[in-house]
Amino acid sequence: MDLRRRLPPSSAAARARRHAKPAPTIQVQASDALPLPIRHTNLLFSALFAASLVFLMRRWREKVRLSAPLHVVDLAEITAIVGLVASLIYLISFFGIAFVQSIVSSNDEEDDFILSPAAPAPTPAPAPAPKLCSLLVSTDSAEKLPEVTADDEEIIASVVAGKTPSYVLESKLGDCRRAAGIRREALRRTTGRAMEGLPLDGFDYASILGQCCELPVGYVQLPVGIAGPLLLDGRQYYVPMATTEGCLVASTNRGCKAIMVSGGASGVVLRDGMTRAPALRLPSARRAAELKAYMEEPNNFETISLVFNKSSRFARLQDVHCALAGRNLYMRFTCSTGDAMGMNMVSKGVQNVLDYLQRDFPDMDVISISGNFCADKKPAAVNWIEGRGKSVVCEAIIKEEVVKKVLKTNVLALVELNMIKNLAGSAVAGALGGFNAHASNIVSAVFIATGQDPAQNVESSHCITMMEATNDGKDLHVSVTMPSIEVGTVGGGTQLASQAACLDLLGVKGASMESPGANARLLATIVAGAVLAGELSLLSALAAGQLVKSHMKYNRSGKDLSKPVP
Repeated sequence: MDLRRRLPPSSAAARARRHAKPAPTIQVQASDALPLPIRHTNLLFSALFAASLVFLMRRWREKVRLSAPLHVVDLAEITAIVGLVASLIYLISFFGIAFVQSIVSSNDEEDDFILSPAAPAPTPAPAPAPKLCSLLVSTDSAEKLPEVTADDEEIIASVVAGKTPSYVLESKLGDCRRAAGIRREALRRTTGRAMEGLPLDGFDYASILGQCCELPVGYVQLPVGIAGPLLLDGRQYYVPMATTEGCLVASTNRGCKAIMVSGGASGVVLRDGMTRAPALRLPSARRAAELKAYMEEPNNFETISLVFNKSSRFARLQDVHCALAGRNLYMRFTCSTGDAMGMNMVSKGVQNVLDYLQRDFPDMDVISISGNFCADKKPAAVNWIEGRGKSVVCEAIIKEEVVKKVLKTNVLALVELNMIKNLAGSAVAGALGGFNAHASNIVSAVFIATGQDPAQNVESSHCITMMEATNDGKDLHVSVTMPSIEVGTVGGGTQLASQAACLDLLGVKGASMESPGANARLLATIVAGAVLAGELSLLSALAAGQLVKSHMKYNRSGKDLSKPVP
């Protein structure tokens, strides 16, 4: 999808077009590449095919009757053969036009893997500016409510009265910006609250239609800071972090500096597989055990893989792990998903397998496509032990002088603090995957900046931080092990303009042309590297007793909140 931020037109142009009907959208068809209209082209090649076939059949029947050699052909027969082959090629290809068109217009996450080779693109003709909604146009820094036009007033009244559903405004009006404005005005009249601090203009609402957010009334602004450079596997990365917490970017940046001057960090992706686990119910526990045995039989895995993999060009089934609870069966499918985070991809594959199993197990009742054995967006031991998404370990050796000069502490203090706080303290708390100082902070900030699903921070922040003295106790070996980082570089929020810019900054925007999945794996490694920097800096601040002082300096507002905002 081509994402372009749509700038609001000038006020004069907006007034001129206020009552104009939106121009119809012209959809590009695959058949537009033909020199004639497709109806005429079909008739031409169909007639050519029939005429050539009839002519050749009559000639060859005559040759058979006269015992003449069939391979001796004259000019007329050569012409007929060429016409027959050409028309046959066209007619066979014609059946693929609908398939080609589906690729051209599809918005599914895996279609983002299809990238054309880099080539100078032709300069597009300037498109007319979108019609500016008359509602909530801001001339000052704060959003204000201008007069409502008669056309908008009628629609707003219908929405408030419940006659027009709010969710149909985009399709009914054909203008996403205007729909958001009308929805917001209807909300203001219903609740009596104008939400003046929530901006409306300056966002391309068409870019989220049908894929990211429904019923929009504005957008939330989040500051994005940059931590880095993070020297990871010999390359420097500047890590974008969207957060409202003071000290977070500065602290991560200090950790990046310590890693940089010590020679850098290295990361390894141990596993790469997204999971989905349907919940099935069978008539008896014995019958459920039979299905479990069938799924775990090695000879059946190849067939199940073929059924699963046909859902996508990039989904490849890796493993199926079954668990039984009475007569309920939970099957945890794990598959690679290329550069997509892959929840939709693996769900489609699972549905294919369930449809296939229904023939041999007609008494199988599918309770849910997701039975929480996945486990998605919930802390679970299965993710901590077996992993989900990308399992990554990242490590670095921090030199003694760097620990003293940059981190303002010493190696022994860090090792002792990590053992007592991150390991023993988390064990006392009964933590699940929480053997770290604040991995969730960094993961959430990078996720929001790069368009990941923020709710998957739950399992993506599973992390154990290890520290030990090395090189005769002089230097510090620090590592983070994160078994379930769930990220993608295509699909979902990664297609939005701001998030795509942050991915581009890291060099992982879109799909990898050389190796499907390489960009997503690199992004997961960068997340782990940023967590390593954040852990290093925060633990150093705690060891040196600087935490409270730094937060009082950077994490407290200097504004007088008793005064009204102008």
